[in-house]
Amino acid sequence: MRHSSPLLRALTALVLVSTVASSQAAPAGQSQRLRSHDDLVRFFTEWRQFQRPKLVDGVPDYTAPAMTAQYRALTSMKRRLAAFDTTGWSVAQQVDYQVVRAEMNGLDFDHRVLKPWANNPAYYVTVFSDQSDQPAREGPFAYGSIELWSYAYPLSASDAATIEAGMRAIPPLLAQARTNLVGDQRDIWHYGIGAIRDQSGELARFAERLTSEPASLRASVAAARAATDSLVTWLEARASRKTGASGIGIANYDWYLKHVMLVPYSWADEVLLMQRELARSHSFLALEELRNARLPKQDPIATAGDFDRRFGASIAEYLDYLREHDLYTVKPWMDQALRERLGRFSSGPLEFFHQVDYRDPVVMRTHGYHWFDLGFMKHEPHANPIRRGPLLYNIFISRTEGHATGWEEQMLQAGMFDARPRSRELIYILLAQRAARALGDLRMHANQATLEQAAEFTVANVPRGWLSIKGNLVRFEQHLYLQQPGYGTSYVIGKLMLDRLLMRRRQQLGESFSMRQYMAAFDAVGLVPASLVEWEMTGELRDDVRKMLRP
Repeated sequence: MRHSSPLLRALTALVLVSTVASSQAAPAGQSQRLRSHDDLVRFFTEWRQFQRPKLVDGVPDYTAPAMTAQYRALTSMKRRLAAFDTTGWSVAQQVDYQVVRAEMNGLDFDHRVLKPWANNPAYYVTVFSDQSDQPAREGPFAYGSIELWSYAYPLSASDAATIEAGMRAIPPLLAQARTNLVGDQRDIWHYGIGAIRDQSGELARFAERLTSEPASLRASVAAARAATDSLVTWLEARASRKTGASGIGIANYDWYLKHVMLVPYSWADEVLLMQRELARSHSFLALEELRNARLPKQDPIATAGDFDRRFGASIAEYLDYLREHDLYTVKPWMDQALRERLGRFSSGPLEFFHQVDYRDPVVMRTHGYHWFDLGFMKHEPHANPIRRGPLLYNIFISRTEGHATGWEEQMLQAGMFDARPRSRELIYILLAQRAARALGDLRMHANQATLEQAAEFTVANVPRGWLSIKGNLVRFEQHLYLQQPGYGTSYVIGKLMLDRLLMRRRQQLGESFSMRQYMAAFDAVGLVPASLVEWEMTGELRDDVRKMLRP
């Protein structure tokens, strides 16, 4: 394979830089232009402050006047971003520019279409006892979350004071919600009631953990729970009047994919891709089952002792395989990052992911790449302030969810499960579930299916009956996807985009390609959309991405 010279690659990159920069010109007649990446970093800090709601007595203001004022001011912020002249910027610096533009488009879309503060009761959930495996919590939520999982118990005096301040904001925020929530979206409203009700349960469990903490904290928790229960009653009294569709429509979905998620596909493209992956997963599963027909059945773990033994051993097996096959540079902190998330044995009916996990714990450790992502943010934070923290509007999901899903099948192809052929079947069952629920996402937003119909479709297309319509998972996931367009498809769409990246880097590097070095470069980019990871790692801007990045 012939490779271009360093000089030719440099000239090509310069042409690409100039081409994209020319598409980002400021409005006609605007003379003053900002040229420095440092200026963009400063602007980014200002933008993040702007994006937050105003606080009134410590409570975020989502009232109609406040949101109208923010939307008006957004026009000026977008004009200022457009005034940047990126001529001569490196690809990495241009990626930063596109990240900021995508975040601004996310706020714009919130105001024009989603309006979560006006339509979505679940937006007002602010108490969380479990850590998300994503850089930021999945879906839209009001500012001021209380991440109870992040504190050590019994609480220190300072932690108790911090939590108490958050708890005190809950009653006025939920009182404000009664004025703000004016939407008519049936599924968003009905399933949002369940999310608010769940918050009441979280508060009750938190109250039980309090022992030596100040009485004022316990009183604030009780008041927050009473306000939560009251809002549930208020929402239920109005639920029967909510009759509108909850999907955003195909045109809006296309806009969101292009301008916020930075995904170079349309709604129709994604339907075809999901249908293809659903068919592929089922057909490959059938072939794996035929190949393994004479092997013993793979039963799930049945005792706590087996759980502790096998789950503990799965981490060493997984990390050892990565090292021994030169697939990945394992960092000292990674063992503990995975070990802290193993959970405890459950003897009850198994939800879908437990059906997989309890048959071969190594399989879901591959998807646990999420904890590597979070570990890099904690232990080796990005030097670039724009990429150091989580991006807004979950625009990282084509990279985070897409890679975690793709890594499962990549490790299958790398031979990780050859010693346990039945585990190869699990990878295709996982893929089938992701493709099925993605089609539910797409049909809900096209208003071709209700949330319940999307759940039933997903259950019907997951092999072996492992996803139960009686369980909590299927509706929880579809509710998330209805609130956050593009989330349900990101697992498979991101995987496909990152498959293309791997192919391109293999073609560029030829025999010098190293999976371990490739993954080190991949991690170094940070948690930005997959399309931007591809641009930065290859140095080449594909036509489909170039068209998408134009204003």
